[in-house]
Amino acid sequence: MKFHKLISAILHPIVMPTIGIFLYFILSPVRLNRDQQLTVFGIVFIATYIIPLLLLVFLKSVGYIKSYQVFSIKERKVPLFFMITLLFFLAELFRKLTIVKDLSYLFYGIVLGLIITYILFFTKLKSSLHLLSMGGAVGYFIIFQQIHNVNIMHVVIIFIFLSGILASSRLFLKAHTPKEVYTGFFIGFLSQFAVYYLL
Repeated sequence: MKFHKLISAILHPIVMPTIGIFLYFILSPVRLNRDQQLTVFGIVFIATYIIPLLLLVFLKSVGYIKSYQVFSIKERKVPLFFMITLLFFLAELFRKLTIVKDLSYLFYGIVLGLIITYILFFTKLKSSLHLLSMGGAVGYFIIFQQIHNVNIMHVVIIFIFLSGILASSRLFLKAHTPKEVYTGFFIGFLSQFAVYYLL
């Protein structure tokens, strides 16, 4: 039980963008100086971790959500809409910063995935946001190879492996059904390619 909770916490959707940016700086042939890296890292960390965390604390304090796990579809609607808006502005910011423009694909892809997830709420399907973020990471780093003409399949394979462990953990914790887990992953994965080829 503790292992499954730990994996779910380490690979939480609000943690994944920070992990993604960290890997981006390690893997990217584009070299930013330390101040530029810290600025980008700080913006992403605050926008995708600190602000969502504060939002959840606020929503719990006013009684909108019962738990930080945000189990029900009803409880997920406001945080998800908020994240769609926040990540869209982040994607727009990176699109304008030419040197890291390819980061915008990652965030536009996640925005598209979250919009699809929100629409699916009306069919009563609560797809896994944990697996959406993992699917997004797999899709983005496959695209990353094409953009920068590098071979990082080992990173992609590690993410696929971690996706399997995370999916098993979410099922073990009864947070999702198999359908919700698979749907989340493939929404995240396919959204990256949709954005890359359409923008």
